Amino acid sequence: MNAPALIESLDFEGHGIARVDGKTIFIDGALPRETVSYKSYRIKPRFENAEATQIHTTSHMRVNPPCPHFGVCGGCSMQHLEFTGQVAAKQRVLEDNLKRIGNVSAEMMLPAIYGPEWGYRQRARLSVSYDAKQNEVRLGFFERRSKVIAALNECRVLPPHISKQILPLRSLLKSLSIKDRILHIELAVGEHVDILVLRTPVAPNKADQALIKKYAEQWKVQFWLQAKSVEAATPFYPLDAPQLSYSIPEFGIVMRYKPTEFTQVNHHINRTLVARAMDLLKPQAGDVIADFFCGVGNFTLAVAKSGAKTLGMEGLQQLVDRANESASDNHLTGNTSFKVANLFEMTESWLKKLGHFDKMLIDPPRDGAHELCKSISAQNGPKRIVYVSCNPSTLARDADVLVHEKGYTLKAAGIVNMFPHTAHVESIAWFEKH
Repeated sequence: MNAPALIESLDFEGHGIARVDGKTIFIDGALPRETVSYKSYRIKPRFENAEATQIHTTSHMRVNPPCPHFGVCGGCSMQHLEFTGQVAAKQRVLEDNLKRIGNVSAEMMLPAIYGPEWGYRQRARLSVSYDAKQNEVRLGFFERRSKVIAALNECRVLPPHISKQILPLRSLLKSLSIKDRILHIELAVGEHVDILVLRTPVAPNKADQALIKKYAEQWKVQFWLQAKSVEAATPFYPLDAPQLSYSIPEFGIVMRYKPTEFTQVNHHINRTLVARAMDLLKPQAGDVIADFFCGVGNFTLAVAKSGAKTLGMEGLQQLVDRANESASDNHLTGNTSFKVANLFEMTESWLKKLGHFDKMLIDPPRDGAHELCKSISAQNGPKRIVYVSCNPSTLARDADVLVHEKGYTLKAAGIVNMFPHTAHVESIAWFEKH
């Protein structure tokens, strides 16, 4: 056991940071301005990872975590911090990354985008394990710092009607002959249907199928089966269920998608995020705009609603097919086009061949868009770039390129609290050509 330490701030994963004898200690469960005792579980020459064992001086931002699984389940690790404090902490993480990694500061910090604290998660992957000795099925997320699955009875970030199914779903899995062969369940909650994808290399037998059908009817869900890759996922029962979809009412857009295709997990925040992105991008009829890492066309179709000619590019053919389908559904094929491309291998000559873009929207995965940003012409690049990020460190790295090499100014940036009660930081930034 170590002597009490004063917590100075939070790191990007929500751990309290203390300095003890010149060494940095990252302490789970500690908040700024608290004095805590701690026990280290990882010791390195320059830093330690530790667990708070006793809170001596309590932060006014500390609250009692409402989830009964807090402290065991590895998700939602910031529940002990009051909600507005979580938002403020994430804003500081963004600002710190921009300054420390990118050597840039936004001229204006945007108001944070946030929404409901609980029941927000419309997509999730629930891991499954079976213990033959205990004859027990576990369903949920991994425990903290472990590959063991937490045995959840509920999950408050899932919609309430889905959280209520965790125990019945565990019972269903336990009753199946293939209970030891189910890897995970992919959950997708749409506006008109809820889908559970059973990922298992072994097909259910007739008795299993009957049990699955009975559950589907009782809980009004649709089951899919996935034996191999995500492309192999197919509907099982019922076959006449509505298609999975979400809407962006402000732009009159409805997006269809499959449960294994990437979409934002928080539909409420996504609507606000799309509106914020359009407000910053300001697409107009006559503009030629690129949407890189376009996915199913989440931003592309909103851009196209303005009358701008829009090119969406994405690395997976399946997502491009879905984007084309949504463009057709929403009567936007006249000013949209989509292409498959590996944007992580973008070069300046390749980007030049696509033609000139007046504006650009970039929404990459966690690795960021470094090669793309390096490929933008310093002389003839788009006058405006809106960058949607799910990793503040790669956003900061790419901002360094755009500002110090390509002649852009970081006009504004702000966080998007897509994942409340977690340390995950999403953000949006607006770059303007000098």
